[in-house]
Amino acid sequence: MFDGSTYKRCKCTEPKLDADGQPIIDANGKPKVRELGSACPLLKKRDHGTWYYYVKLPDGPGGKRRRPRKGGFLTQNQAKEAAQKLWDQAQGGIDVDTKETVAEYLDRWHAKRVDLKRKTRFGYRDFIDRIFKPALGHLALRDLRDRHIQEMFQQIWAFNEIKKANHEAAELAKIECEAAHRAWRQAPTPRPPELRQAWDQARAALKEAKAKPRQNTGPASQKRYLDCLSAALGDAVTEKLITQNWAKLVVLPKYERPQPLVWTDERVARWRETGEKPGPVMVWTPEQTGQFLDAAVNHPMYIMWHLMVYRAPRRGEATGLSWTELDLTKGVAYVSGQLVTDSNYNMWQDTPKSRSGRRAIALDYATLALLTAWRDVQKAQRVEWEEKHRQDPTKYGPYVDSGYVFTRPDGRPHNPQNVSQAFWRFIQRIGLPPVRLHDLRHCAASLSLAAGLSMKAIQALLGHSSYQLTADTYTSLLPQFEQAAANAPLDLVPRRNGVEKPTDEQAQTVQAHPMQLPTPVHDEEGREQAATTASIDEETGDRHLRVVRPAPRDEELGAA
Repeated sequence: MFDGSTYKRCKCTEPKLDADGQPIIDANGKPKVRELGSACPLLKKRDHGTWYYYVKLPDGPGGKRRRPRKGGFLTQNQAKEAAQKLWDQAQGGIDVDTKETVAEYLDRWHAKRVDLKRKTRFGYRDFIDRIFKPALGHLALRDLRDRHIQEMFQQIWAFNEIKKANHEAAELAKIECEAAHRAWRQAPTPRPPELRQAWDQARAALKEAKAKPRQNTGPASQKRYLDCLSAALGDAVTEKLITQNWAKLVVLPKYERPQPLVWTDERVARWRETGEKPGPVMVWTPEQTGQFLDAAVNHPMYIMWHLMVYRAPRRGEATGLSWTELDLTKGVAYVSGQLVTDSNYNMWQDTPKSRSGRRAIALDYATLALLTAWRDVQKAQRVEWEEKHRQDPTKYGPYVDSGYVFTRPDGRPHNPQNVSQAFWRFIQRIGLPPVRLHDLRHCAASLSLAAGLSMKAIQALLGHSSYQLTADTYTSLLPQFEQAAANAPLDLVPRRNGVEKPTDEQAQTVQAHPMQLPTPVHDEEGREQAATTASIDEETGDRHLRVVRPAPRDEELGAA
């Protein structure tokens, strides 16, 4: 049993008396009072007051007495059970006497996590200040339970509904603003002033609507929040501050990593009609990739994008590639670092994303030739810039010998966020369906799959730490990769009444006219009707059906 006791007390009060037995008056002229506590005569009644416990724990550092107390129990048995539970936790090494709050602990935990990457620490700091402290920071750490964390996420879900409504209101305000602007521009001159006034009001309404929070906090962000909190509470369990990691009991919406989708002709047509992307991660076809590269030949970042399309470095790995890590003789690029930025465009050098991110990338002959030529271009840019600096040092600063492969004319490396923005503006200008700069890695993976590379080789190319991640993401990326697998079962089943396998010439015709596929036709019995295939008249373009007679049955052969 625990070492301590239980007792009953209440909040009843009585006036404070001086030595003469007179009430003591405060500054406001009112008599001072004191609680009777356990001395109240009414405590003998069952429904008066509540039960408390206190537990004697071993003294702390410096001989500090440790006597945790807690009340509010309806019965003495409830107080004893709670005291026993506290005693057992203390015997198991839990610091049951700590008064540290969740906010204080999270600050202390974050300060000691010097092992985290700089960007990860920035992210955790943001989660703590913006998400955890407002919802959980006031709680004592030892009083934290999974229900408190679950309520925090319920508040996030409720706020998502508000942000959804804000987004819809902003879209409506945008349409109204465009309509008001169109009405003003199309009006004959001199334009009526009320049209300009209506346009100004619509613009003000749109600005106000856009100022409200509209970005949804999706399952991926929620999972990052929970992972951060779970890591912190896991360390609290190790420190014997709490009994278990309450974050592990929280239920969130199921998160599935988005699978890349290919910009097929049908999806492109739908996007041009509605402006909607079929999914968050999209990949160009080889034809679309070729269009992009052909259009980007004269762009200052063309060689970097060419490298990303074919050899799949991450954005930070490409911008952070240095000449010392590039062997043009052997045709190998060694990924040993990356450039990282935060939301304020601050940039710094860091190690690769993971241990598997440190890798050697073999360069194809085209990329190798481009990089060799770029080295000479960069040298010429340096000479030109230094000449400008000598002529006008106030306008042109000194050349920065940064040592990076991809640099601006003054030698400074590109900010990764600027590269993404330049890429986005460029594909908008040339009219290609939208993909993210990061999706060029998916393009590289899809091209490697089409070229017959193994999944293990693609994992090494991408620098993935998990083979399963690579396989799950890219196994069914492009439909044409599955064509052989789809046809294989047909070849295993002998048929007398099926579709005739197309010749190579017919297969090319089907690819040119994807809606005109071979079509089986059967009667109700499914026996006597011959199969049919579709063909195209080369001169007229008309669609014809060609009869394919079924193979004779065994009994028919015997009768013959």
